[in-house]
Amino acid sequence: MHIYLSSLGCVRNQVDSEIMLGRLTEAGHTLAESPLEAETIIINTCAFIESAADEAIEEILTMAACKKHGACRKLIVTGCLPQRYGRETAESLPEVDVFLGTGAYDRIAEAVEAPWPAGTCLLPPPSQAALYSWNTARIYDTWPTAYIKIMEGCGRHCTYCAIPRLRGPLRSRCEEDIAREAGLMADQGFAEIVLVGQDTTSWGSDLKTGKSFADLLARTAAAAPDTWIRFLYGHPEKIDPGLLEAVSAHANVCQYFDIPVQHVSSRVLKRMGRGYNRERLLKCVDRIRAALPEAALRTTVLVGFPGETDADFEELLDFVEEVEFDHLGAFIYSDAEDLPAHCLDGHISAQTAQDRHDLLMQRQADISLARNREKIGSRIKVLVEGRDENGPFYGRGRHQAPEVDGVTFIETDNAQTGTYAQVRITGANEYDLTGVPE
Repeated sequence: MHIYLSSLGCVRNQVDSEIMLGRLTEAGHTLAESPLEAETIIINTCAFIESAADEAIEEILTMAACKKHGACRKLIVTGCLPQRYGRETAESLPEVDVFLGTGAYDRIAEAVEAPWPAGTCLLPPPSQAALYSWNTARIYDTWPTAYIKIMEGCGRHCTYCAIPRLRGPLRSRCEEDIAREAGLMADQGFAEIVLVGQDTTSWGSDLKTGKSFADLLARTAAAAPDTWIRFLYGHPEKIDPGLLEAVSAHANVCQYFDIPVQHVSSRVLKRMGRGYNRERLLKCVDRIRAALPEAALRTTVLVGFPGETDADFEELLDFVEEVEFDHLGAFIYSDAEDLPAHCLDGHISAQTAQDRHDLLMQRQADISLARNREKIGSRIKVLVEGRDENGPFYGRGRHQAPEVDGVTFIETDNAQTGTYAQVRITGANEYDLTGVPE
């Protein structure tokens, strides 16, 4: 059968999608290049915030049209949307034939092949699903970068987040299995390996082996010594001297710290369920920059959280201006009845939240521009990712993570995708750099 899969949301979802495609090809199915050619269409959804759920529903309705105008005979929706909204999703989307929650990815081949009744909805507890292993079949779709999901679920209970409900409690994969996967990816020619999880730096805390994320990072770097190693989604309280030493000790580990702080007001952080304050965040930043002066820092913040006052927001602005992150993403609090934060008082109007978001991003744009301009004249190593149509080649330096940060454009007609190039930076804007090969 010809299968088309549309993957929405984060890179953790991307890994799930690649594994589903691996299971399907093992079962003898082939992949269609277009949804109009596919007999079965799968949509792997995100529903972390309202806008993600809206995007998923729009994609479902778009793909449902292929039942009328294409070869499609079965539409399957997987992932966080059905997991979060349950059978209500099936009732509101009669166009869909099968729904699989986040604990049912391993049933994907059966869902494609079996004559299940229309509207079938499988929602086993996510914690019951087996973790994938290094030799699980997988169809990669992000070359020359590959992602390793080192854990599933989350052991924290932030009041704005539904992940523990959608993905279950923290469950870490074993160190040996992850290292073998990294070695396999390196052998297959991937130039960058990115370690991801909901709370990546908490890896191993459930295994009771005494091993920390720093140990895992060192083991992974050794398993793929000629490949860039990067990790995303660190927690401020887990950036300890051992981790900094592991980053420093391995030349192939990118000195890049993605640390979503969410906020800095002690009052707001307490309501969010985050166990730190501004002083501890500043100490974390100082510790990184003292140990690794060339390190790039990225963060994510949440504005418009219930009870956030003008003074709280000003404190956040001041913090961002003081730290001068290389990269920053801002999100507006997305309310829902299944979140603990829904019951808090002081909900912020949509307009006020949007205004705060826009002001914060304007300030960050100025900071990012200044930090990028500091790189003009410097020489950096760039992973070449591709070429714009009728335009320059582009790639990323170690300080630029895939998808979330800018890129480095390379003014040359002679570059090879998937290789590293030495580039002298000649220009910069708020997001991207421009350079020439040397």
